[in-house]
Amino acid sequence: MIIRKMTAADIPAVEVLYRQYWNEKSNVEKMAEKFAQVEPRDDYVFFCAEQDDKIVATVMGIVCEELYGDALPFLLAENMVVDPACRRQGVGRLIFDALEDWGRSKGCRQVLLLTESNREDARAFYTSIGFHPTANAGFKKKLY
Repeated sequence: MIIRKMTAADIPAVEVLYRQYWNEKSNVEKMAEKFAQVEPRDDYVFFCAEQDDKIVATVMGIVCEELYGDALPFLLAENMVVDPACRRQGVGRLIFDALEDWGRSKGCRQVLLLTESNREDARAFYTSIGFHPTANAGFKKKLY
């Protein structure tokens, strides 16, 4: 198992992972354009897990600045997807370890993430790697 930063060449394989999770096709060309825009930025990171020359997991991290307290940044984790055939094998933990290490290197105080309340498998996974459910309710609103 190799955990590494994602490259543009990985985008078609990442689209397959996204489709497994959301059950809808993503526009690979648009993904490549957006990746080219944000990948060079110091406040974004994209990790993938590779096993037997196949991308089996991905996660994205974004450093967000903060004003309260000591004004330390926090890390927002998004688009964590593990191929169903590779779940419960430690892949998610490994890729999240890489993300957390990167966040620490950026001075992040904490990691925040959202997952659907009905995703008991995801909630159990996040708890198993040290996340604590909060009393806060996540909200999402589409703008278009």
